[in-house]
Amino acid sequence: MAKPNPRTTDALAAIGTFMAAQQEAGYACGTVRLRGTILAEYLEHTLNTEKVASLTASELVQQERADAWFDAADAGETRRRNTLTGPDAAAAHDSQRARIQTYNAFVDYLSLPDLHRPYPASGHGDRLEPEQAYKLLRTLAVRRPTGANAATAIRTAAVAALVAATGRTVPQLHQLNVTDIDMERRPIPVVTVADFDHPLDKHTVEILRRWLDVRAGITQALEGSDPGYLWIPTKPGRERAGVQPPKPGLTRAAVRTLHAAHRSLVLQVIGVPLRPYALLPRR
Repeated sequence: MAKPNPRTTDALAAIGTFMAAQQEAGYACGTVRLRGTILAEYLEHTLNTEKVASLTASELVQQERADAWFDAADAGETRRRNTLTGPDAAAAHDSQRARIQTYNAFVDYLSLPDLHRPYPASGHGDRLEPEQAYKLLRTLAVRRPTGANAATAIRTAAVAALVAATGRTVPQLHQLNVTDIDMERRPIPVVTVADFDHPLDKHTVEILRRWLDVRAGITQALEGSDPGYLWIPTKPGRERAGVQPPKPGLTRAAVRTLHAAHRSLVLQVIGVPLRPYALLPRR
């Protein structure tokens, strides 16, 4: 029995078969999930705007409807969560690029390549302006979502503060030890990264002191064997194959752990899973 033509099927059903095809093609789960979310936004916006109950896939992707959706998304009208610059802020450059990539992949799936939209030039990503970065750091330092681990939250704020203060990435800051931070340096405290001293502002020093206090509480259980890593796990890991994990403080927190904690906390606090990269100053 011949498969139904996806162009003539209901748009919602076509989106479902498109996502299944993307999975079968080997795309990452995160990519497939994101594309499904974007296409659901497109369909919902179009149905609500035109006040119709359904559309076929080929009707959905017509240029006029796509134009209306992109314009609405660019103006922030399809946003479901707030942002650092308010609910009415324009869409981030890379979010619009993701919409275009998804739309083009969908029209390819429908065998309608003539509807392709040109890709915008690559931007800086979701890079924050200095004022936005400062506001985010202040928010991370004082707000802890319900159910979030307090130690992980302040560690995340400290990592983010050092990214912003030094212009270094998380992998570059990963190897820091406690002794690399000199809070008593006069006239300005510094952190030494790759033999270079970075001055620390008062706010960053405050966050780092809080993390060091929390860290000291965690490493007390090591009974004098603290190796001095700046970033340590905030709780024991899972038992693997019957082997107990090392106590927090005996190993460094992994780069992926620091990244994941940052994305998770920022998502809970402001509704956008910004990477630490967003805090790096523009060159």
